[in-house]
Order: sequence, then structure tokens, then C-alpha cells
Amino acid sequence: MIDEGQEAPDFELAADDGTPVRLSALRGTPVVLYFYPRDDTSGCTKQACGLRDVYDEIKRAGALVLGVSPDEEASHARFKAKHALPFRLLADPDHEVAEAYGVWREKKLYGRTFMGVHRSTFVINQSGTVERALYGVKPASHAVAVLAALGASAG
Repeated sequence: MIDEGQEAPDFELAADDGTPVRLSALRGTPVVLYFYPRDDTSGCTKQACGLRDVYDEIKRAGALVLGVSPDEEASHARFKAKHALPFRLLADPDHEVAEAYGVWREKKLYGRTFMGVHRSTFVINQSGTVERALYGVKPASHAVAVLAALGASAG
């Protein structure tokens, strides 16, 4: 797991449009890096749309949003278009970045155990340090938690 005050692990992943995104290239801008299990599922849609709905406040706080899941770029592109998401979604099909951030873990669902992404968000400051680490976030309250972490408020 990544602790607050720790340097955010650097990575490069393909975005929904196929362009590479390297975290360290974004230094100078706060980044909301959120991990979610899967495109277009009910919880993940609620989580993404919540961020979409407060995106103007996030931008006013000077931050940008990056969503990460194991889905491929084409899936991300469809999900982004379907829900008019104004931020980039990054493909982590080998879950290397999820592992680096400690969010690729054992999960239990309907009595079955499997490996998957645990919803987590990292607010990374301009110098690349994790300011806030939010683990086990709830889709319905995620956007409010992100705004609080950025010192912003909806409205």
C-alpha cells in the first residue's frame, strides 16, 4: 500500500485514445489518480460520473483526473464516450500499476475469491508526493471525498 507523504510510483500507460501517459511528465499539476475495477459496471459508472459531475470544481482546484483499470483502451474509449467523461482513462491490463499502488488484491464476491482492483484514489501533489490515499472508496461518495482532499467544494 502507498502511504500519504510517499512519492507516487511513476508509470506509463496508454490512455483511452492510445496516447501514452507518464505520471512524472505531469509534475507541476496535482493529479487525482483513481483505480476502479471495470468499465461500464454499475459501481464504476457511478464513480466515474460522480467525478464527471464535479470536474469543473476539480479543474478550479488546478488538478487533473486519471482513471485506471485493467480494461483495454478500446473499452475505455467506449465507456468514456458513453458517459461523456472529460478525463483520461488508462489501460493497465497486466495490473502492474495497480500492483505498484497496492490496490491489486484478493477480493470476495458471491462466495468466490479472485484477484482484482480495490477502489482506491490517490491525490498526488505538484511535486509527485501522495497527499491523500483513499482506500475502499464508495462510488456514491467518491467525488465528495476527492473534492475534500483537494480542498475544493461542489457548487
